[in-house]
This record gives sequence, C-alpha cells and structure tokens, in this order.
Amino acid sequence: MLRRRTAPIDADGGLRRELYFFGLYRVLEASLLALLAFGPTVVLIGPVRSPTLVAATAMAYLAAAALLMIWGRDSASLRAPVFVGVLIDIVVAALATHGAPQVASGIALMLLFNVGAAALFLPLRLGLGCAVLAFAAILGEQLWSLIETGSDRPLAEMLMFGTSYLALATLTNQLGIRMQASEALASRRGAEAANLAEVNELIIRRMRTGVLLVDADGHIRLANEAAQSLLGDAGDGRRVLGVTAPELARRLQQWRDDGTADNTPLRLGSDQEEVLPRFARLLANSEQSLVFLDDTSLLSRRAESITLAALGRFSASLAHEIRNPLAAISYAAQLLEESTDISLADRRMLQIVRQQCVRMNGIVESVLGLARRERANPEHIELVGLVRRFIDDYASAHPLDEDTLQISHASPSLMALVDPRHLQQILTVLVSNARTYGRLPGQPARITLRVHEDEGAPGIDVLDRGPGIPDGTAERLFRPFYTTSEHGTGLGLYIARDLAKANEGGLDYIRTPGGSCFRITLPGPHTLLPEKTS
Repeated sequence: MLRRRTAPIDADGGLRRELYFFGLYRVLEASLLALLAFGPTVVLIGPVRSPTLVAATAMAYLAAAALLMIWGRDSASLRAPVFVGVLIDIVVAALATHGAPQVASGIALMLLFNVGAAALFLPLRLGLGCAVLAFAAILGEQLWSLIETGSDRPLAEMLMFGTSYLALATLTNQLGIRMQASEALASRRGAEAANLAEVNELIIRRMRTGVLLVDADGHIRLANEAAQSLLGDAGDGRRVLGVTAPELARRLQQWRDDGTADNTPLRLGSDQEEVLPRFARLLANSEQSLVFLDDTSLLSRRAESITLAALGRFSASLAHEIRNPLAAISYAAQLLEESTDISLADRRMLQIVRQQCVRMNGIVESVLGLARRERANPEHIELVGLVRRFIDDYASAHPLDEDTLQISHASPSLMALVDPRHLQQILTVLVSNARTYGRLPGQPARITLRVHEDEGAPGIDVLDRGPGIPDGTAERLFRPFYTTSEHGTGLGLYIARDLAKANEGGLDYIRTPGGSCFRITLPGPHTLLPEKTS
C-alpha cells in the first residue's frame, strides 16, 4: 500500500525553496500565455478561436501567479497556497485550451508538471484529487468544444493525459515523502553533530590539561581555559607562541624538526606552576600542532592520592602487627620502672623508651586515620558552647601549665552544621600545633579560639601569638607527610583539612601580623535538620 502522509507540511526552508521555484515556473507559464494572447499568434499558431478569452485568462493568471508567490513566501503552512495554486492552474488550462485549441496538447503537458509539483507538497489523497480534477477539466473542455463547435481530438489522448496525471502525482508524492524524511534525518543528524561539537568543545575547554592549537607560523589558534590559566600574563596577551612562551615554542620547533621531545618540566611564567608539554599533529600531514600542557602540581597531587590510598590499605593490615609488640614494650618498660633495683640513669632510659612508644603509637593512630576515614554525620551544633566544652576537655586531658587557651565570640550563640567528632579532632590538631609552634622563645603559648560569622558562613579561628609561618612553609602546610619537626608525621593538618572538606567546609591558613591564624569554615544550619545545642 502507498504510505500516507500524516503530518502537515511545515514551512521549513527546504520546501519553501522548492515552492519558490514552482512559483517562478507558474510565472513563466503565465508569461507564455500572455505572449500567446498579445503576441503575433497568427504567425506562431494560426488564428485563435477566442482571443478575448485567452487575453483575459492570461492577465488573470499572471496576476494570480504573482499573488501566489507572495502568499507562499509569507504563509506559515505551504499546503493552502499549493492546493489553491494547482486549482487555478487547472481552471486556467481548461480556459486557455478552449480559447486556443491549436496548443491544447502543449497546455496539457505544462499542466502535467503543475499537477506533479503540487503532489510533491500535498498528501497523497489531495495529490490524486488534483490529478483527477485536471483530467476532469481537460475532459470537460473537450465536451464543451464538442458541443459548441465540434472537436476532432481523439478520446484516447484525453485518457493518456489522465493516466499520466495520476501516475506522476503518485510518483512525486512518494518522492516528496522520501525527500522530507531525508531532510528530517539530515536535520536530526546535523543537530546531533552540532550538540556533539558543543559537548566536545565544552570538554576541551574544561579539561584540566591545557590544550593549544598552533599553526605552522607559530600562531596560537585555539587555547582552552586551562592553557590560558597556565600561560598567565606571559606575552602580554599576544597570540604568537614565540612571544607568549619562547621556551615552549623552541621545544615545539625541535619536535617538528626531528621528532624528539624534551620531557623536562618548564615554567611558563614567574608566578605559574611547572608544566610538562606534549606535542601531537592535528592531522597526519597537517602543519598544525596540538600542544598539551600537563600541570605538574596536579600530577603530584594525583601521585599523593595514590600513595595515600596504598598507605591506608597497607596500614590497616600492618597496625595490628605494630601495636602488639609496641604494647608489650611499653608494658615491660612500666614494670621495669616499678623495680627498686633500677639506677637513676636506667630510669631515664626507660622514660625515653616510654616516650618513643607513645610517639610511635601516635604515628600509628595518624596513619590509621587515613585508612578508616568515616563519613561525616553532620548535626546542628551551637559553636560557642561546643568550643567552651572543648577547652575544658582539652585542658583536663593535656595540662596547659603556663599556656593559655581561651574563647572569643561576638555573638552568644552561633549555629553550624558539622559532625562534632570531626570538629573536635580538627580543633585538637590545630591547638596542639599552636602550642608546639605558636609560641615565642622562652614564652608560654597564647591561643585564642574565635567563633565568628563571615558573610553568613559560621567559622572558628585558631589564633596564636607566635613567630608566624614563613611563606615557603605556608605553601606546603597541608601537604601529606610535610613537617618541620623531627617528631611530627606531617599528617595532622592534612587530615584536619580533609575532615573539614568532608563536612562541606574548609580549613585555610590566614596570614596575620603578630602570629598565625587557621580558619575553619563550616556550613550554616539547614532547616530540615533538628538543632542540637548541648
């Protein structure tokens, strides 16, 4: 069965273009008919039966053709102007055939194209209906001429034209269906390709690896966000690689010349991280090159993450084996200290043994903290009260001696959403570090826990009055295993910041005159969670 077109034809660009050419063809038909009516018709075809009828039909058809072109250009749907236009074509063909029977065959052939073109835009039933109307029109005109003056045209010719109208309408209708399906498929594929191109562009633009497209003359054609960040202010924004990054341009030219790449990291700007460049051709025989800039700091952090993950798995299995002999050594040292036969010098050695056992146990606890990282269970906590309780608990577990630990707050109550166990651990690390490093030589430590709110975000500052932290050391404070003390593990601040991030907060070092400040930033209260003030 013939497939039926179910959806109306929308005035899209492709079909409207075909309708425009169809309108031009109709104007050409009207112009030929006007030439027939007002030209030297006797020379061309001989005497015309009804010159007045042909002239009037030609003038009306020419005006209708112009109006149909305008209608088809402005109409939202193409079906109405196409259907009305083919009806006018049929009527004009019948009248022109009756007025000038000498060119009846030519007019019937020209109408054949009109019927076929109309079926290209219309559903099958309307297309076949137009073909039937065209056949009925030329057959009616034949009967009209036979009754009026008599006609010698054979009936077989009328039947052949009618069959041609039906066949051509069917074929062009199927062609129109396939054409619309192809255009719809092409539009979908084009939209998919455009979306894919946008996705690819977004991926490249947001890649952490810098990507540059450099042509044969050394001009930077494209650069993603990471590359622009790594290039910084080098070259004052100029788009020539040799000016923007001379060393990178030299390495690229060396790679183009002999295919060898220098794999040593380089610094593109005085305030930029080191990058590791990699080169590739855009196409096999293309002179354009892709330059990939890998930030070595990202690579280092990835290596640290892999190292910490491996260390966590290893420490979980090793902790039991370390703790058992460690506990035995510590217990044996305690027993020896209770003996009355131990000399004073030996007792001092036993104290050193116990101190080192405590230190080793602390190292094991810190490393285990990486392995058994627990998820945060945030609660609504009143920070002022929590900090007061923390000071009391810390002072009872860690005698302060001459050191001072106090609270400062502008508001008597401040709510935050945080896991209290995690916050307790973060404060313990920061206060212990402040007691160790935040004191001036020969003076006690002065530590203040300031509870505050900054732009709606609650937080706690741990301040000391020590010598401060040098700039070179401050940049590496939160790196794992970095420490300036021979007794430290370098994991305290790293774990503290990780716990703050697990609570959707942050931990940062703030430079302040006359000491140091570590700021804990916490999320504010959530309306869906109950508040806990105790």
